[in-house]
Amino acid sequence: MSSPLVFIDGDQGTTGLQIHERLRNRTDLTVITLPAAERKDSTRRAEAINACDIAILCLPDAAAREAVGAIVNPAVRVIDASSAHRTQSDWTYGFPEMTPGQAERIANARRVTNPGCYPTGAVGLLRPLLQAGLIPGNYPISIYAVSGYSGRGRAGVEEHEGQGAANALPYQVYGLELAHKHAPEIQQHAGLAQRPIFVPAYGAFRQGIVLTVALDLRLLAPDVDGATLHACLARHYAGAAHVQVLPLRESSVLKHLDPQVLSGTNDMRLSVFTNIEHGHVLLSAVFDNLGKGASGAAVQNLNLMLTQQ
Repeated sequence: MSSPLVFIDGDQGTTGLQIHERLRNRTDLTVITLPAAERKDSTRRAEAINACDIAILCLPDAAAREAVGAIVNPAVRVIDASSAHRTQSDWTYGFPEMTPGQAERIANARRVTNPGCYPTGAVGLLRPLLQAGLIPGNYPISIYAVSGYSGRGRAGVEEHEGQGAANALPYQVYGLELAHKHAPEIQQHAGLAQRPIFVPAYGAFRQGIVLTVALDLRLLAPDVDGATLHACLARHYAGAAHVQVLPLRESSVLKHLDPQVLSGTNDMRLSVFTNIEHGHVLLSAVFDNLGKGASGAAVQNLNLMLTQQ
């Protein structure tokens, strides 16, 4: 029996390059890409996507929709790393640890949409707590996050590693219009009744994310505190291979969060910090924006789908 054919469409971007690298030494599948001269040839791309078993799309949103529209072979399965399909009900959300049974749904899906990098952390923190009723759906959620500059794609890498790197900003907050495209995705998959405030930033490091959500315990039920929230997260992710919840005794002695500590991995570390005196709780997620936030997640989803290929 021949090995499954995996077509990476858009393999020259930051996400596609890392997916290709993660699959480079695999012997259980065959990776196909298009040569440079054919990458923008719609006919050649359509031929390639219809000839594969699983296509991984690492494209801008419009190009990803075009690629999906070109599929006429009903056997072709898709993992879309763009944001084109993340809120569509007929696509399976590719966050295996999000809810019980999600890994099985991904394994059997024809169309899987990879989560966004920031939503991976936000949904990972909030979904279990909202499902358990510990945070009400109408809580005014504010999310702050800083990502490595590779989150901007090739433009960010060029700015910080190219000829003008000496002039690159060390830190920049963006999305000041408060209309970032990840906000609807976070709202839908976290289970929020209203759009969260989401403020992202880029730092002068290549890969990694620190994402935080601050909570005021006065707005939660009287019996909910930091320990309750932590216990819920720990139960939800017990046994998860790629999501760990830091024990409270370890988070209580931390003095800072390093966004790069999990770079190069597909892991995500969640933590809960509490100030009892002021009634404040800080939820945090640390992970690699190109690992669990993009390429690593795509390969994790691919591995699940290959079990049903």
